[in-house]
Amino acid sequence: MAITKAIILSAGKGSRLLPLTENRPKCLIEVSGRSLLEWQLQSLAANGVKEVVIVTGFRDDLVDAVAARWPGVRTLFNPFYHVADNLGSVWLARGEFDRDVLLLNGDTLVSPSLVAKVLATPNHAIIVTVDEKDEYDADDMKVLREGDRLIHIGKALEPGQYNAESIGFLAFRGEGPRLFTDQVEKMMHTAEGTLRWYLRAIDALAQETAVHTISIKGEEWQEVDFHEDVDKAAALTGRWAAAQRQRKRA
Repeated sequence: MAITKAIILSAGKGSRLLPLTENRPKCLIEVSGRSLLEWQLQSLAANGVKEVVIVTGFRDDLVDAVAARWPGVRTLFNPFYHVADNLGSVWLARGEFDRDVLLLNGDTLVSPSLVAKVLATPNHAIIVTVDEKDEYDADDMKVLREGDRLIHIGKALEPGQYNAESIGFLAFRGEGPRLFTDQVEKMMHTAEGTLRWYLRAIDALAQETAVHTISIKGEEWQEVDFHEDVDKAAALTGRWAAAQRQRKRA
């Protein structure tokens, strides 16, 4: 069955991108005539994703205004965004994991073909989208996998303990949404819950049940965390925009 719903986590301010994010959330940084969020929504819509829930926080009013222009898109405000990491945003949105669903970080551009590849994966309960490269840095969300099975995920994995990186794009099918939200609920009941990334829940689940990965090596995507990433995102979306103009003229 096709996945037609997505949740986008866009509550954070993105302080590493100041002054660009002084008065707007990171997801609304504009590149090639559109915000990062609008590029995401376009890629999802091109693949039949008709319902999108955006978890907001900093300057939620601005994201609300963008969402209002897109059919099927709505927002969910996280009032704890300034004191909790993204596990808190997932916990707040736990009621939205009511069917097969995609989960994306709000700062990651993904091409329509990348989304199509994820949607075409086998019907595993939990799928983590990963890329592969020659070198990894301290900020990468590293992944150790055997075949397509995820063994561990985390930024602090030691050299030799990883062979891919998560791009912040997951698919949940069947019992996957329940397994994930149950684990999130369990972690939010601990003293450290508000300080955790939601991928810590994925790491914990991988010790108990099968969590699968799909490599999107060769597909186009870009995470935007630093100022140099904005330039890379502009170059990437510039190619996408040019291709769209060419298709319209054809």
